[in-house]
Amino acid sequence: MRIATWNVNSIRSRIDRVEALLQRHDIDVLALQETKAREDQLPLMGLQSLGYDVAAAGVSQWNGVALISRLPMVDVQVGFEAMPLFGEPAVAEARALGAVCGGVRVWSLYVPNGRKVDDPHYVYKLEWLERLRAAAADWLEEDTALVGDWNIAPRDEDVFDMAQFATSTHVTPRERAAFQHFLDDGYVDVVRPHTPGPDVYTYWDYYRQRFERNRGLRIDFVLGSPSLAARVTHAFIDTEERAGKGASDHAPVIVDLD
Repeated sequence: MRIATWNVNSIRSRIDRVEALLQRHDIDVLALQETKAREDQLPLMGLQSLGYDVAAAGVSQWNGVALISRLPMVDVQVGFEAMPLFGEPAVAEARALGAVCGGVRVWSLYVPNGRKVDDPHYVYKLEWLERLRAAAADWLEEDTALVGDWNIAPRDEDVFDMAQFATSTHVTPRERAAFQHFLDDGYVDVVRPHTPGPDVYTYWDYYRQRFERNRGLRIDFVLGSPSLAARVTHAFIDTEERAGKGASDHAPVIVDLD
């Protein structure tokens, strides 16, 4: 079984790349983030012709998550309960979508960015991660994959230049502690052993040829429950997908299970 995750940065702009990725790597389940589309805006015909079903959540041109699977999907769940957002009434953002695919519970996750340390989005990000952690505790005893764009670089080696991020989000002690809590609970970063750093990234800004200079961040992860981690035989980052005209600013992360 092959599972992949990819922040596609607009599925409507990159549907040809999505379809090509599925075929090139013979992927069974692909989790997408930042689809930037409502369910009724998804370009499904090509995916369906390739034998894939799609579950998605999207409310506007922002955020959005999806699961594309050629294995039967059951127990589809959309997000958590609505959360208060910056003192406003509670809202449900399209940032989490889960389903059991071929016996594996896969969650496509698009963790809030946080923006700046003194921004209300930063507090919202930490609260969102705590809600996810509480929910994920119930899935530890089954084959579970928490996959997606975590918007956290948990180690210094996951950042091309820590000096440039000294006062930025993604690397603060509170964010890193939130990520570590999942590992302390029993989830395993199943990709890192197969793709050790330094200088191994999953995201490169479009700014100043960051990709060409390999000045990136490692912020896309697959965290597996203990039973799922024991099934992982290989994992890799498709950095070539980040190259070329019209690429997303993230690379797909791909994991093989026995």
